[in-house]
Amino acid sequence: MLFSFTKIQLALLFSLLLGVPLSSAIGCPYANHGSDVLSKRQDGTDKDRLPGDDGYLDKFYVNDTDVYTTTDFGTPVADRVSLKAGERGPTLLEDFVLRTKITRFDHERVPERAVHARGAAAHGYFESYADWSNITAASFLGKARKQTPVFVRFSTVAGSRGSADSVRDIRGFATRFYTDAGNLDVVGNDAPVFFIQDAMQFPDLIHSVKPRQDNEIPQAATAHDSAWDFFSQNPSTMHTLMWALSGPGIPRSFRHMPGFGVHTFRFVNDDGESKLIKWHFTPKLGKAAFVWPEAQTLAGMNSDFHRQDLYDSIERKQYPEWEVGVQIVDEKDMLSYGFDMLDPTKFLPEELVPVTPLGKLVLNRNPRNFFAETEQVMMNPGHVVRGIDFSDDPLLQGRLFSYVDTQINRHGGPNFEQVPINQPHVPVHNNNRDGAGQGLIHLNIIAYGQNSLNNGSPKLANRTQGKGFFTAPARMVVDGAYVRDVSPTFMDFWSQPRMYWNSLVPAEQQMLVNAARFELSKVTSVAVRENVIRQFNLIDNGLATRVAAALGIAAPKPDPKFYHNNSTAYISYFRNPLLSVEGLNVAILASVNSATSMEQAKYLYSAFEAIGAHPIIIGEIMKEGVDQAYVSANAVLFDGIIATDGTKDLFTLKGGSTYFPSQVPGNLFRDGYAYGKPIAAIGNGKAGLELANVATKGEKGVYIVGSTERELKQLVKDFESGLKTFKFLNRFAMDKEVTQS
Repeated sequence: MLFSFTKIQLALLFSLLLGVPLSSAIGCPYANHGSDVLSKRQDGTDKDRLPGDDGYLDKFYVNDTDVYTTTDFGTPVADRVSLKAGERGPTLLEDFVLRTKITRFDHERVPERAVHARGAAAHGYFESYADWSNITAASFLGKARKQTPVFVRFSTVAGSRGSADSVRDIRGFATRFYTDAGNLDVVGNDAPVFFIQDAMQFPDLIHSVKPRQDNEIPQAATAHDSAWDFFSQNPSTMHTLMWALSGPGIPRSFRHMPGFGVHTFRFVNDDGESKLIKWHFTPKLGKAAFVWPEAQTLAGMNSDFHRQDLYDSIERKQYPEWEVGVQIVDEKDMLSYGFDMLDPTKFLPEELVPVTPLGKLVLNRNPRNFFAETEQVMMNPGHVVRGIDFSDDPLLQGRLFSYVDTQINRHGGPNFEQVPINQPHVPVHNNNRDGAGQGLIHLNIIAYGQNSLNNGSPKLANRTQGKGFFTAPARMVVDGAYVRDVSPTFMDFWSQPRMYWNSLVPAEQQMLVNAARFELSKVTSVAVRENVIRQFNLIDNGLATRVAAALGIAAPKPDPKFYHNNSTAYISYFRNPLLSVEGLNVAILASVNSATSMEQAKYLYSAFEAIGAHPIIIGEIMKEGVDQAYVSANAVLFDGIIATDGTKDLFTLKGGSTYFPSQVPGNLFRDGYAYGKPIAAIGNGKAGLELANVATKGEKGVYIVGSTERELKQLVKDFESGLKTFKFLNRFAMDKEVTQS
């Protein structure tokens, strides 16, 4: 008996017989496209996919388990030893296995990014809170609870790939949304403002802050003459400089770091109505920052601290999360808030325009290969989708060119969008052809338009056809002569830095002063130092006077033209406690020679793990129940420190121990206290406080208890509160005569 089946019927029958999902039977790479239902993995496991994992990268994974080595062209080979003329003879030129392996190794690296070279990234998803189609035609915002895959890369700006995570710098916060209408990239920073107003200045800015060209010093730092010369000669830099010299310049982790789109963009709905918007990414955990001595030490103890924190938190399923929102402004109000919204060196205080929450962003998967994903991802502010449009910000306009151009240099040709991490999760159709690294086999030989031989395909998509991108109809061309000049609406460089200064708590202001003193103490040019003090004096006379005092420069007289008392509650990193202790590192100091100590350590470990913190038990040697040895411990690695009962001898050793340098346990308390961290002692662990000369009662953030279960439970509760406080600011020295204009 004969049967006749269509392809779809055969695929369905195959699916039912073998238990293979229909999408796999048909073999369509976009089978899950547009679906809100998450499928299961097709890698032989029955593990549910995490939200945001649409399986797009699965087809690019290579599994080398239980296979034979081959060349890149598929020939099985042995590649451990070269082919030689006799056992002690010369290597032969004909050894194609050697040539291929060495050639590939010689070309493994691509040029690092000119800026933002050091980065770390993770996959995740964005979930919209509601249907926002009334303000934007962006499809990923067009339905409540709709999930969109994302890839987020965090980075420092100035340093090379090998620099430390904890350097003082503005940090990149670049987010790719793999939407069902193409890729959208929000390529922002952890500060809402930038150093310059025009892209023409960008090469000059980067040349000034990079290491000296004669000796490549200093690495990943701006504490040198050329950087501060540029800052002092370009007052537009003053605002972002204030951010960099305070909390945003040395964040505790990427998880505690906000993100901003920097520029003004537009939301455009299907009717062509346009609103100006500013992107905000607000961390779920709250904001937190290191103090400068702590960050400097951390660079030596663990130069990978931020990337490791991101990786480890995801592996522990403590997924970093941000609320994504926008400030929405009518086009007619572009100049209504005391500055020009086209000026990227200005920010819009949330008291004037609150942030409208659009959805949440969650990072839940680490990259499988750093180079293939994190290093090769190409973020571009020119990656936009229907419903998102640009503004006339002159810095943004220049970035739209630069980001594409630099990738041609990095990848040797124009096909960098075909790298798996860069591919949109939707089909690509156009008449672009050839070039180095072309990986597509185009079947359409009619690679031009307008054409009739391919029925006009690929057809043009626009506002009314094909759901295409369209420029906001409300955008107007300014009627004026061509000029190379700065708009008068951009010329107030000092009022917003003044607002930033006013918004910091006194201890933060002191940190900013100390940071400026550190940086300028490394500037050898007296003229540059004096020019910086003049710029600071236009912001605040107290700031200028306090920095000048450390540099041997005469205190300037107040220059009050831009002095005011305006402030905002949304800037400070230290004004408000953290919202959660999730992922904070708690050091539990123990002694393997005391059963009481190890028992308490185990109890505390469970208690802190239960509230989401990351407890680490430290002992003299590595053994069961010990996570880290004292030999590798330092206070900068932890957010809080507790000594158990039974550790007294660790703090009274005269000559130290063969297992760790002298007084390391005591130094953990001493340095932890100095860095403003919560510290605690149980029973005779109090000896650590005494050795560190820490007050044993009445001190905020210092907890001393006995060994009863009730006291231990209360300690965990109190210590959680101390971790949320994060930094006890009363411990930091303040200038004796603090003046503020």
